[in-house]
Amino acid sequence: MKVEELPPLPRSFYERPTTLVARELLGKVLVRRFEQVELRARIVEVEAYLGERDQASHARRGPTPRAAIMFGPPGRLYVYLIYGMHHCMNFVCETDGVAGAVLIRAAAALDDETHPRALSGPGKLCAHLAIALAHKGLDLTARESELVVVDDGTRPRIAASRRVGVEYAGAWARRRLRFYVPGHPSVSR
Repeated sequence: MKVEELPPLPRSFYERPTTLVARELLGKVLVRRFEQVELRARIVEVEAYLGERDQASHARRGPTPRAAIMFGPPGRLYVYLIYGMHHCMNFVCETDGVAGAVLIRAAAALDDETHPRALSGPGKLCAHLAIALAHKGLDLTARESELVVVDDGTRPRIAASRRVGVEYAGAWARRRLRFYVPGHPSVSR
């Protein structure tokens, strides 16, 4: 079956512990549809953010206007800006009312299967897929959605390390909540 014919991951995929969802997103394919164009990219690096207890999470202060979406329902897109110019996309996880999200850090563009293009870093990835703040709240589980995630059966090796750029989070900065495909050229350095 072709990637474009695969169904989106169901809500039940996202309605699980954030670290499990993060690990299992590796190898899945992002499918972005807009303006008669379809872009595909394989996820190769993610970070898990574990809600209110996680001092690096936007949800650490509770359901503020910015972070309320992280409290559910699962399977929604959480988009925010960093440095006032780069978009980052996260997939909401856990059960409705419990905060959790997976930051999609890097992917490999599959527009040219013979020469996949590296989309290293969440800003480059969002720029390539034309993901912006207006997409916040998008339902990733709806077949007609502008952005879905599909499973084509790829199961890569997985490595774990500290998350990137969260030194302010104390002990949470040392947690191994970044998951990636080791050796893949799209993974952040």
